Amino acid sequence: MARSNSLRLYVRQTLRVLYGIVEVFFHWLFGLVYGGSGKSMPPITDLLLLESASSIAYKIRTRKITSVQVLDSFIERIGEVNPLLNCVVADRFEQARKEARAADELIESGAIPTDKLAQEKPFLGVPFTTKDCIPVKGMIHSSGLVKRKNIIAAEDAKVVASLRRAGAIPIALTNVSELCMWWESANNVHGRSNNPYNTNHIVGGSSGGEGCAQAAAISAFGIGSDIGGSIRMPAFFNGVFGHKPSPGAVPNHGQYPEPVTDEQARFLGVGPLCRRAEDLLPLLKVIADPKLRLDEPVDIKKLRWFYQDTDGGSFFVSPVTQDIRALFGKIVAHLQKAHRIKMAKVSYKRFSKSGPMWFANMKSPNGPSFQEQLANLDGSINPWLELAKWTVRLSEHTFIGIMTCLAEKGGCSYGDEKYEYLVKERNEFRRELLDLLGDDGVLLYPTHPTAAPYHNEPLIKPFNFSYTAVVNVLGLPSTHCPMGLDKNGLPVGVQVIAAEGNDRLCLAVAGEIEKAFGGWVPPAIKA
Repeated sequence: MARSNSLRLYVRQTLRVLYGIVEVFFHWLFGLVYGGSGKSMPPITDLLLLESASSIAYKIRTRKITSVQVLDSFIERIGEVNPLLNCVVADRFEQARKEARAADELIESGAIPTDKLAQEKPFLGVPFTTKDCIPVKGMIHSSGLVKRKNIIAAEDAKVVASLRRAGAIPIALTNVSELCMWWESANNVHGRSNNPYNTNHIVGGSSGGEGCAQAAAISAFGIGSDIGGSIRMPAFFNGVFGHKPSPGAVPNHGQYPEPVTDEQARFLGVGPLCRRAEDLLPLLKVIADPKLRLDEPVDIKKLRWFYQDTDGGSFFVSPVTQDIRALFGKIVAHLQKAHRIKMAKVSYKRFSKSGPMWFANMKSPNGPSFQEQLANLDGSINPWLELAKWTVRLSEHTFIGIMTCLAEKGGCSYGDEKYEYLVKERNEFRRELLDLLGDDGVLLYPTHPTAAPYHNEPLIKPFNFSYTAVVNVLGLPSTHCPMGLDKNGLPVGVQVIAAEGNDRLCLAVAGEIEKAFGGWVPPAIKA
């Protein structure tokens, strides 16, 4: 038995070393292919674009600026950066102008007092964007799938409708990965999006276009969805804030593809992306169920703080870079110096099973396969035929979409012994973390092990998304908090996790981290 265990350990260590060598080699190779610093987004010349959505809303309703003025500023910014970044895939500028004029007329009329406007329409006249898988009435609803490129949304998603009732104005849709199931935003409907800090790098997925849009300041705020990190990874790669809410707190209505099982519906969360932490709470109050108790005050000095800076060594997952691990030391030092808070380091071994737990818990007993979903639920594609067509550029599908079909039956099957084991591990891990967090605890954890990879590099490190995915299957809220740029000028940051229903703790910590470390780093500014 001892000899068998030693052999198993030797094999594991050897595989880990070999994978590390492969990863380093391909990173070097992609560096040759995409070498250089790439192109950076143009500097911001209109200082209005630097303001929070909350500040813009206040200035609109108090007549310091007009909604039309704000809208024109963002439209001009889209025209300036989108040819370089390709994050916006459809717009409704003319309809938005009509809605902006109506907002200005309502304010000018004085029919509703300013204080009442702040309560009933807190984002009156404020432009926002959302990803092309969350429907906006009258706009394309493709989710990056060629077979859906002519589908027009018949109604708003509930989250969009809530924002409209709060006075916000949708102005454009942003790019996604094909059917929102990959962490680089590229598809055969709209093409590929480029990172605003270096166009040779990815924007993440599947809300990658939205993360890019917020970093580039093309709307006041955005909405994304997240079933394995699709809000938080784009927020991380683009240096903005992104919140994945507690299960069921925000309606998933309209999201395509729809969750196949009740479990998947719990994993999926619709939430905000924004440049300023102060916008997270008011936006969540508009779109979320009141059960989140968002109005309850949070004293960060009374919170119990914990952190873990790696997953403990998952197979085929990149090690956390030193630039990212150093962030935790900075937070520890800040809390001690500023608030005399001692943050405790923890080490949960089950984080190393994050990827397998996510894949197992995403299995469905009889739901549509990915092959059927790629056919838009009208039959099924033949992945082998599509792979052959892809080699000669005749397939409607992306390489990763096809490979996802081929890999779908791998690993465990719903209900088998391995599945049951991983579901049990998830449940045990959830209990462990809930015991740790209680009603006043927060856990800081890497959002991703590396800064934004080169384009296509995720193909070599597909399981790196496990750092965010595990939070979905655990059913916990999480906020990504940007903490500046690494040595290569790419955004880095951490995610903060709390117990289910304690989203307000995540948001309060996001505000503290922004105050201490600056948050979003804008491009060069011309006054």
